[in-house]
Amino acid sequence: MDKIRIGVLCPSEIAFRRFMPAVKKLDDFEYIGLAAATEREFSGEESDEPKPCEIEKANKFIETHGGKLFKSYEGLLTSPEIDAVYIPLPPALHFKWAKVALENEKHVLLEKPFTTNLSDTESLIKLAKEKNLAVHENYMFAFHSQIGWIKQKLDEGTIGEIRLIRIDFGFPFRGANDFRYDKKLGGGALLDCGGYTVKLAGMFLGDSAHVAASQLNTKEGFEVDIYGSATLVNNDGLTAQVSFGMDNFYRCNLEVWGSKGTIFTGRILTAPEGFEPTVIIKNIDGEQVFTLSADDTFKKSVEFFGKCIDNGKLRIKHYEAIRKQSKLIMNFERND
Repeated sequence: MDKIRIGVLCPSEIAFRRFMPAVKKLDDFEYIGLAAATEREFSGEESDEPKPCEIEKANKFIETHGGKLFKSYEGLLTSPEIDAVYIPLPPALHFKWAKVALENEKHVLLEKPFTTNLSDTESLIKLAKEKNLAVHENYMFAFHSQIGWIKQKLDEGTIGEIRLIRIDFGFPFRGANDFRYDKKLGGGALLDCGGYTVKLAGMFLGDSAHVAASQLNTKEGFEVDIYGSATLVNNDGLTAQVSFGMDNFYRCNLEVWGSKGTIFTGRILTAPEGFEPTVIIKNIDGEQVFTLSADDTFKKSVEFFGKCIDNGKLRIKHYEAIRKQSKLIMNFERND
């Protein structure tokens, strides 16, 4: 297979710090370059001149990681040099630019959330399917080997029958200028940290997972939800309780309560490269602490994107995984 020539749409911090080191480790990909927005693309002004602050950040990006500078998003998305694009823009911009990318025959790797609503998600999946293109939502934690290890312990009956799953993810206030607190940019706790908890709950509950009850809370001075919680269940009655927030004391935990014990781990959604997760199992035999192997989830997520590009059956199956996540988020909002 020829190398997948990939470009980056905007010099974001996550692209600089996480995506580029990951993609450089993969032999199936070739990084081509980076796009900086024009004034029109950035703010809607009547000018196709490059946005000065974007160009400044882009030049620093290229100084470190190399590649070609595209002086507009459309320039990169229409370039015959590009096969695939990584889009780490704020959520409200995902649909617009992913649609342009797909219309120009580019495979699309989107930072989470895929879009801000189910209708837009369905539209992008339909377009991708028509054009035989891969799309991927970058919930990279889902590729960590610790999740498979925990599922194996559950399947082995280490803590008996599962009675309840608890997942929480929250972090302190990041500042009013952060896109997460801006409604126009697709902010809100549910679409950010909440999406992680919903994704993991869905991985444990399976395809029949749905939101039975939910609550979203706002805070004076903000137009977006700041924290929330929900109960998700599947057709077998297995229940997951999730909680999240972006003005909270930091937590990032998974606890599974069984008839004969519990499994607990922290950093379940945010384990960085090189971090060795600790899992605590308590049952009738006492308490055991396991230190698991470190993993590179960003690399594995991009690698999976490459497999979706190369494998039509996997690509179609993954459309459904993206649709499932978007439906759960919509289900969450309906139950609020």
